[in-house]
Amino acid sequence: MADQTQELMFEILRKLQADITTIKEGQRDTRQDIASLRNYMHLLQGDFNNMRGTMTQVLDRLDRIENRLELRELQEAQARFEPHP
Repeated sequence: MADQTQELMFEILRKLQADITTIKEGQRDTRQDIASLRNYMHLLQGDFNNMRGTMTQVLDRLDRIENRLELRELQEAQARFEPHP
């Protein structure tokens, strides 16, 4: 009877060990997935930062162009109202 109890305990321990191994493998996969997501998020953040920088450059250029156009429009308007000799 003691032998059967001992064999039953060993069988239970083997199953627990197998279950724990499966859990550890799942944890390893989950860690890898999280690391991949973290890397992807860093790449996206870099892309957003680059786009923000590019957008700032475009807006600065647009401001300069608008300023030039306003100056030209002002010159044209003044030329229309100045008396010609």
